[in-house]
Amino acid sequence: MDTGDTAWVLVSAALVLLMTPGLAFFYGGMTRAKGVLNMMMMSFGAIALVTVLWVLFGYSMAFGTDVWGGLLGNPFEKFGLNGVLGTGDNASLAGTIPEIAFVGFQAVFAIITVALISGAIADRAKFGAWMLFSGIWVVLVYFPVAHWVFDFNKDADGNNIGGWIAQNLQVIDFAGGTAVHINAGAAALALALVLGKRLGFGKDPSHRPHNLPFVMLGAGLLWFGWFGFNAGSALGANPTAGLAWINTLAAPAAAILGWLIVEKIRDGHATSLGAASGAVAGLVAITPAAAALTPGWSIVLGVLAGAVCALAVGLKYKLGYDDSLDVVGVHLVGGLLGTLFIGLAANPESPSGGNGLFSGGGFELLGKQALGSVAVMVYSFVVAFIVGWIINKTMGFRIPEEHEVNGIDISVHAETAYEFGGRVGSAFHPLDEALRSRHAASQPETQIKVES
Repeated sequence: MDTGDTAWVLVSAALVLLMTPGLAFFYGGMTRAKGVLNMMMMSFGAIALVTVLWVLFGYSMAFGTDVWGGLLGNPFEKFGLNGVLGTGDNASLAGTIPEIAFVGFQAVFAIITVALISGAIADRAKFGAWMLFSGIWVVLVYFPVAHWVFDFNKDADGNNIGGWIAQNLQVIDFAGGTAVHINAGAAALALALVLGKRLGFGKDPSHRPHNLPFVMLGAGLLWFGWFGFNAGSALGANPTAGLAWINTLAAPAAAILGWLIVEKIRDGHATSLGAASGAVAGLVAITPAAAALTPGWSIVLGVLAGAVCALAVGLKYKLGYDDSLDVVGVHLVGGLLGTLFIGLAANPESPSGGNGLFSGGGFELLGKQALGSVAVMVYSFVVAFIVGWIINKTMGFRIPEEHEVNGIDISVHAETAYEFGGRVGSAFHPLDEALRSRHAASQPETQIKVES
């Protein structure tokens, strides 16, 4: 065991965990003022639920001994983290770090993948339905896909006993372009189609971001945490982590420029929302490629990601799907771009290896990258659509129309983020409709109003 590597992975895990509250700010600022708490609760709900499932059997499903042709790990082998809790000379290792540290590092990946999906259904999803969907999707989709992409385990004879994308197909995905971003983006598109459009989609100006400082704060926290996401995936304090760190700085910086250039040409001005979104697009794109590209090629990828994603977010208006906070345009498109770009520019001397087209490697690697990307995208979309459709047809996934008009925060959580005119207080309102009416009648000067 290497204590330096262990310390770096534990710090990286904490950085990645911070990304989910950062995402809550990023998404929360992009919603309406009367939906910001619900948006944040969807992220915090993911932290709570996914953590419990991961400890119970999720880790075993993702990294247990393969039981079915590279598709699934044994969910009972390490149930409740059995077998990974030893200390000292009895500690189970994952490379040079204790396996229990690896468990924690991978747990936070699962958390943020689920949280990412929520941005596509802002302002209109029942919280209970979202939590049910999250639990089912992470079990049926994320845990198996993490096994496909991240499990490089071999048996005592050196034979592959891990995931098929990682070992059989040999797709390069350093930190989760497929398992995290394409996976979440495809599921987000499925849910956007199941729930339908928000009232006033494309017409109501109140759907614009209500708090751009929140958006920029969230983007900053995401970028900060992403150094743990990418550089931490080296699983050690080593040169691979250094390269991933530099590429995680360079690509999103270039992506900001790419996004703002598109905005300036298309709209005549560069925006703070564009800068924040561009940074996230660059981070998404570099995630699978962080240890496969030189810093120069990372800058090229960043510019492309910023420009392409800036154009892609407008597709929802042309194609008619309501991806509220651009999960599809940023994470699905950015994840595809970064994963495929490896097939073009992968450097055979890089830590990830791979001989891209530009290095004379032909189209072989590009074909593998495309196949892995499409497999994850199709599987995630189909399962998410089926699960979302069943939930919608049974318990209902979408809130009633009047609740959407009044605001999802007060309707679902009995809270508001801000003090609106005429309302008593700005936080918890436990009164039901009847009590609220009687309270208002007895104290007309402090009548509680519902915002429309």
